[in-house]
Amino acid sequence: MILELFGFLQLSFVDVLDIIVVAIIIYFTYRWIRNTGVANIFFGLVLLFAIRFAVSAMGMRMMTSLLNAILDVGILALIIIFQQEIRHFLGRIGSDSGVMGRGTAFINRLLGIKEVIMDDTSVDEITEACRAMSAEKCGALIVIPHKVSMDYVITTGDRIDATVHRRLIRNLFFKNSPLHDGAMIISGNRIVAARCTLPMSDNPDIPPQFGMRHKAAIGISEETDAEVVVVSEETGNIEYIHAGVWTRITNINELKIKLSSSYRSGGDESQETV
Repeated sequence: MILELFGFLQLSFVDVLDIIVVAIIIYFTYRWIRNTGVANIFFGLVLLFAIRFAVSAMGMRMMTSLLNAILDVGILALIIIFQQEIRHFLGRIGSDSGVMGRGTAFINRLLGIKEVIMDDTSVDEITEACRAMSAEKCGALIVIPHKVSMDYVITTGDRIDATVHRRLIRNLFFKNSPLHDGAMIISGNRIVAARCTLPMSDNPDIPPQFGMRHKAAIGISEETDAEVVVVSEETGNIEYIHAGVWTRITNINELKIKLSSSYRSGGDESQETV
């Protein structure tokens, strides 16, 4: 009787396939967001959809119309409220599946967009600035994009548009400087912006000694193809971060090699966590 009420007696192959695909989508969606604050809201939406399906199958028109209105307005409101989390979520899908790298490379070739190359002089200026800031325990967060646009990050900070120079980098990250908070964006041989806000990573495997600066660095590296260099204000340690993977820099020449080789290999060199 219950099966007849919900119309499950006659299931075609397409119906079974439909149920399996939806179940897989729900499962993987939950895996991606289970450690975030969106998980409870996700379960609430799934419950509302299940209730709407049930009342629709029972022919309760008023309840169906009411739930349809709630879900339509609610989903739109959630998109506006959680736009940052949604962008991060979609970025993780592309990153985890490997679609982002291949798709971006194909589109860039199709449109004739080329990567802005950083020369060895700029690499030397960055590494020497990091060496000095590490010795002084001056916190720094430097983001070096490749092919993925960073315009949405640049707009959160102050535009600089200056030649890469070690003294300028150190001055911008000096503790009493009004631009020392946030990230510096360096594209090619130009310092594009400073005091930029980066998305935080929700990776549960981040070491507890990493602070907000490191979490922001890992977050932007998960969403884009950018390389990130972090100088710890507490310890003076230097971390090189790419594709969500962090590497402790024990010798400044190691950082120089990584930044130089990334442009020769397209930013895809393999790394190991430390």
